[in-house]
Amino acid sequence: MLPAKISQSWTLLTDSSSELRDAPVLVFTNKQDLPGVMSVDDITEALSLSGVRGSSCAVSGAGLVEGLDWLSDQILKK
Repeated sequence: MLPAKISQSWTLLTDSSSELRDAPVLVFTNKQDLPGVMSVDDITEALSLSGVRGSSCAVSGAGLVEGLDWLSDQILKK
């Protein structure tokens, strides 16, 4: 189950506007190396995401630019 704040924010995003219904969403999960965090699979399922496209690392920066490039490409396609 999602923490309450994330769940409320996700509900607001997905239910509040028909304009946002098909908007691309990029989710970076942080601190995945810590104990007790939700797994990427659990987050993907809880948010009804289509799947994981890649991974990233905030420390090294790996995958961050690629994720933002993907989001930019998706927005430009709209």
